[in-house]
Amino acid sequence: MPEAPGKPPSPAGKAAAPKKPGPRPDLATISGLAIAIVGIIGGLLLEKGKIQDVAQGTAALIVLGGTMGAVLVTTPMPVVRRAFRGLGSVFFERTGNAPETIETLISFAGKARKNGIVSLETEASAVADPFMRKALNLAVDGTDLQELRKMMEIDTALAEQAGEAEAKVWEAAGGYAPTIGIIGAVMGLIQVMKHLEDIKEVGHGIAVAFVATVYGVGSANLFFLPAASKLRARLREALLANEMVLEGVIGIVEGLNPTLIRLKLESYSAKPEPKASKAKGGKEADNAVKRGAPTQAPAPAPAEN
Repeated sequence: MPEAPGKPPSPAGKAAAPKKPGPRPDLATISGLAIAIVGIIGGLLLEKGKIQDVAQGTAALIVLGGTMGAVLVTTPMPVVRRAFRGLGSVFFERTGNAPETIETLISFAGKARKNGIVSLETEASAVADPFMRKALNLAVDGTDLQELRKMMEIDTALAEQAGEAEAKVWEAAGGYAPTIGIIGAVMGLIQVMKHLEDIKEVGHGIAVAFVATVYGVGSANLFFLPAASKLRARLREALLANEMVLEGVIGIVEGLNPTLIRLKLESYSAKPEPKASKAKGGKEADNAVKRGAPTQAPAPAPAEN
């Protein structure tokens, strides 16, 4: 762990690299899916329906198979593979380590200002974060500041393009699924029309045929499109973290005061609290009332004639 400001340096005199946070279940995704499924199934049961009415393996096969086939036609295979591998970030999130990253950069800044930026060579190579490691190595190698910024911004742009391509895979799936569901419903109706002699079977067949539409619309709006949005949210968080690291490394190269670098970097991890001042003011007013103090200035006395 990085040492707190004001404490003496460790015996080795090295800054601890930020640890890569482990994944944890994303409660928003899990609870959101659970609420949606319970709401839909609950509504079906309240209408005297049965789960068997919508549990149709054929409809699921048509919708999922047709959707994945359309996605493969639209998107190159390497991008599809990355999209499936990145699907885990929809259900799992990594705890933020911005404070630890800031402390590491501040420690590097203090050492570089004292002993020169070349003194970071060994520690820079041991950093776990590949973006920070590359930026620090370029800085230690004496890369021009503008060139360093340009190279790291290229890496950021490429990462953004890759993440956006992965999100578009699921966005495309969300666009195709409802249409494939309609295809499945039409296919079911075709089979129904072959048995018009039995009106009871016709009604049952029509009900089963429209299950494919339910699967198509449901999968698109409950999973595919939300997954694309969640991946974009994760991408924005990663890009913001990279931007913070880049600003910290540039501050180290420029030889800025570590305190100034800290103030700059903390703005990236600050959480705005717009209601804080209002709540504080309301609390102070309540305390004033309890003490018997007036909450506002008294009105001026009328002038005497």
